[in-house]
Amino acid sequence: QTQRVESGGGLVQPGGSLTLSCAASGSVFSIGTMAWYRQGTGNQRDWVARSISTGNTYYTDSVKGRFTLSRDNTKNMTNLQMSALRPEDTAVYYCRADIKPTPRARWRDVWGQGTQVTVSS
Repeated sequence: QTQRVESGGGLVQPGGSLTLSCAASGSVFSIGTMAWYRQGTGNQRDWVARSISTGNTYYTDSVKGRFTLSRDNTKNMTNLQMSALRPEDTAVYYCRADIKPTPRARWRDVWGQGTQVTVSS
């Protein structure tokens, strides 16, 4: 069974920085898109950033210039470097990836369990 596990959440003051990491465990033959989402209290889960298999990376407008998504295909990992954090960035952050566990398996949409990020003074 393929899973993704996030780490790196926590409490940070406004203007501070935090890096989230997400690693795939289990059987992984290939990974396509890697992405980060977030869900604030009472809100829907929104897309934050994504990296497609060609290496192109895209960001939602509210985080452009502040967040950086990186991926390491050799380690099946993705990081989200967050800087200049604002209280409105407070949310549970989820990583997601399109994973092909074996050469003959179908692509699967695999989500992490989420990690809390709180931006507060």
